[in-house]
Amino acid sequence: MKYQELDPLLHSELRLAIISILISAESADFSYIKEATGATSGNISVQLEKLKTAGYIEIEKGYKGKMPQTTCKITQTGVEAFNAYVSVLKRYIER
Repeated sequence: MKYQELDPLLHSELRLAIISILISAESADFSYIKEATGATSGNISVQLEKLKTAGYIEIEKGYKGKMPQTTCKITQTGVEAFNAYVSVLKRYIER
């Protein structure tokens, strides 16, 4: 039996971490994602843009008081991609 390919977009450690955070939260701001992952701001920005381009997340930019705030939310497409990724990974483990 042939192994099914893992979603290369989610197979990145940082992108998987970001999606994992968002799957369990309604939304998360940039600062929280940075703190939770320990990644640099630049790296997070690049990975968020990749996830947004794929349609896995939505990004909303605004202000909290006078401070800029970036908030991320997983989309239905992102939920489905994450669930498919986990399902394929489980099949790898169960073999």
